[in-house]
Amino acid sequence: MQNTSEDFREARTRWEENVRASGKVRDVKFTTVSDEPIQMLYGPDDVEEINFLSDIGYPGEYPYTRGIHPTGYRGKLWTMRQFAGFGTPEDTNARYHYLLEHGQTGLSVAFDLPTLMGRDADDPLSEGEVGICGVAVSSLADMEILFKGINLGDISTSMTINAPAAMMMSFYLAVAEKQGVDFKRLRGTIQADILKEYIAQKEWIYPPEPSMRLIIDMFEYMNREVPQWNPISVSGYHIREAGSTAAQELAFTLADGFAYVEAGIARGLNVDEFVPRISFFFNSHVDFFEEIAKFRAARRIWATRMREKYGAKNPRSLTLRFHTQTAGCSLTAQQPENNIVRTAFQALAGVLGGTQSLHTNSMDETLALPSEKAAKIALRTQQIIAFETGVSNTIDPLAGSYFVEALTASMEQEAERYFEKIDGFGGVVPAIEAGFFQREIADAAYRYQRELDVKEKIIVGVNDFVEEDEKIEIPILVISPEVELKQRQRLADIRQSRDETKVGQSLGNLRQAALDQKNLMPHLLDCTRSYVTIGEMCGALAEVFGVYEEPAVI
Repeated sequence: MQNTSEDFREARTRWEENVRASGKVRDVKFTTVSDEPIQMLYGPDDVEEINFLSDIGYPGEYPYTRGIHPTGYRGKLWTMRQFAGFGTPEDTNARYHYLLEHGQTGLSVAFDLPTLMGRDADDPLSEGEVGICGVAVSSLADMEILFKGINLGDISTSMTINAPAAMMMSFYLAVAEKQGVDFKRLRGTIQADILKEYIAQKEWIYPPEPSMRLIIDMFEYMNREVPQWNPISVSGYHIREAGSTAAQELAFTLADGFAYVEAGIARGLNVDEFVPRISFFFNSHVDFFEEIAKFRAARRIWATRMREKYGAKNPRSLTLRFHTQTAGCSLTAQQPENNIVRTAFQALAGVLGGTQSLHTNSMDETLALPSEKAAKIALRTQQIIAFETGVSNTIDPLAGSYFVEALTASMEQEAERYFEKIDGFGGVVPAIEAGFFQREIADAAYRYQRELDVKEKIIVGVNDFVEEDEKIEIPILVISPEVELKQRQRLADIRQSRDETKVGQSLGNLRQAALDQKNLMPHLLDCTRSYVTIGEMCGALAEVFGVYEEPAVI
């Protein structure tokens, strides 16, 4: 006889009463790391409203809950990346060759703070920061050295930079041009997600409106000239690192993605031509099942919205492709070897969630930039998951789990509630200007810290299982002050040897194109070929666009 929903509910009630009467349930707060309550047990009655074919379906089919590729990792493993960049371009180039020799299948570029802010290495505000948190790249000359001996037509490259993303993309294209590589062969992603800068990371240059214009200029140009490249990676990673919950990361990231879609449509771009090149970048935090549910919900929400709201017909417009990085904010300076374990579980969650690309953090990243040994361990972590654990043998192995499906549906519902709130402000940009995102994240971060303070949540080695007088014996990568001196000298040499007439002409054309509302990418490329620096290009556009100052949010 077939059981009914009422049968399941009655059986669960009886079971729960017996369990609680036994007195063997720990008196702790059972919630996710995002403070979402978790039931003691999940069963058929928790998923009775879920329709398998319309809500879960099959891999590679709408609504893509189970993955965007029909064969999953049986067809192709995820791309294994390590975020690398430090010191001079020569230093990072050597690290790239090391990683490629040890089996890495894609490169990821970390830039230093001056570069991220669109400043040259010899800018007074760059002092003390050159090459410290990433590689210093001020001009085409630096980018040429960065990829020396690496054919850009043979690899996939990810570049994490936002406000000056269009300038950095121009540097990369010019290097490919010099190598004789057709732009149409280039594969990779540039982050370019300026909206999350205003929300979380705070590395902006211009106000939101001209910044959005630059992004859509990239969409327009890259879609035509560099068709295999992803001109944006809409990033929830930094939203999560700022202290958001998983649901906030999901909702705010997808809301940003929808804002870029709408801006592209407003420019007159065909949704089914530019949307397939939009990619995403998510954090994989410590709550294993919550993260998996987040990834699955993200695909379903994106597919549904793209089809029903934006009228997309191309299946590739409906498929949310994403890169995952393990949670840097979860790593601890205390007992840093524990970070290897944290990273392994977070990476596994990314894989079981169906990521297309994965970066695993190194154990020493709370102390300094990764050492070679730590970076190799992080890469080996991915390789062990891929080749030893068996998780790639079958596609979406957690589908149908009462817990996972209920959590996925709950995550989707919470995201929809946030979309309604954002719409109430009139969209993402007005919500940014009103401080909505900033307040939500601050409240979530405060709540989590309070839970740590009273030990409702435990971080091993930090607020429990602490080792007194701990001695950390991990080699630290130290960036020499010589890096800054070397980069400043290189800039001085470039300025001395370049054709200043061409520099002046190309910068003048860039300013005029900005005033005339023309696509800026061809003009940025012209500047790049003349060895105009990133600071000079950003400065020229700041004369037209102005510089953004964030309003105080209380």
